[in-house]
Amino acid sequence: MHAGVYIHIPFCRSHCSYCDFATGMYEAELAERYVRALVREIGDWNKIDSPAAVDTVYFGGGTPSLLTPAQIEQILQAVHDRFEILDAAEVTMEMNPASVSSSDELSDQKLREFRQLRINRASFGAQTFDDRELKQLGRTHTSADIPTTFIRLREAGFDNINFDLIAGLPGQALAGWKRNLELALKLRPDHLSLYLLDVHEGTPLADQIRSGMRPKPDDDLAGEMYQLMLDEVCAAGYQHYEISNFCLPGLESRHNTKYWSGAAYYGFGCSAHSYDGWRRRWANERDIAKYVDLIEHQGSPVVEHTDLNEEDARSESIFLGLRLMQGVDLQNYRTRFGTDLRDKYEAELARLSDAGLIEIDDSLMRLTKRGALLSNEVFAALA
Repeated sequence: MHAGVYIHIPFCRSHCSYCDFATGMYEAELAERYVRALVREIGDWNKIDSPAAVDTVYFGGGTPSLLTPAQIEQILQAVHDRFEILDAAEVTMEMNPASVSSSDELSDQKLREFRQLRINRASFGAQTFDDRELKQLGRTHTSADIPTTFIRLREAGFDNINFDLIAGLPGQALAGWKRNLELALKLRPDHLSLYLLDVHEGTPLADQIRSGMRPKPDDDLAGEMYQLMLDEVCAAGYQHYEISNFCLPGLESRHNTKYWSGAAYYGFGCSAHSYDGWRRRWANERDIAKYVDLIEHQGSPVVEHTDLNEEDARSESIFLGLRLMQGVDLQNYRTRFGTDLRDKYEAELARLSDAGLIEIDDSLMRLTKRGALLSNEVFAALA
């Protein structure tokens, strides 16, 4: 099985109220130091003696498109020097609609230069087509920037485009979510990531909800939004291949699918996580300045190692596998762990099946539509 490379670019122009990722404000000098550190980390990487060939590279963040094409080229060259990158590799870059629509930040020429670097998939956070909601989230773009972004990416040669929308925002009505879906489907992107809002402790949004400044998300309404999402998006010809992800036929996110299918992925940059595809996980320093300092003075930014025991590996294979709507292959599980999943979880599976949350037969265990909405309950029962 081929591996993926994840590269974290933490820089943003503003901080979104719901975000708990490792990000910081863009500064040209710090960005240049960060790129040098990143290139060095990739070049010195020796965590695995014989890493698998790589068929996906993903620039996440943050807003990776804030870097210059020359800086992105340096990083990609380091990746190609260190790993075997297959010719048909999927190379994704996350972008910000505001930066794409602002000529001083991301011109048409810059987009074309990114495409010439063989970046062949673009992903941007639309989040909502409601300008009031965008402002509350701390986003710097407007609803008008979303179709503009999409069109300009197409014109630059990107024929594989994803954008994100969030359901269950504080004060968001079902009619507003339906409008979001209709406007998204009218553009017909190749891929849609449609998330229910997850309020993370320590974010400005969590503080706003706690103080009463924003209403608490309504779980029942979120459930209605999720069901509407399934109905509308699937009726439009998209495949529901993961709990929160939809694509036109054959256009799944090959990189993200690695996280759910147990493939190896090698992460670089602050807060990046890695997995050897079997039992070892490790993670980098989260703080940007500390990450750069570790590279410059000690060589390695890794601050956390985890060796999965047999029980952890079994649980993780179920938890991650069930996120994919095709489900967990019972024969593969039996081959890997030497036991039948149905024997170990007989009582739990019977209860989940009776509740209409899973479907299970001789070959597969998968979530139902209701189970996808209540997936956390399923995962907790099989932990």
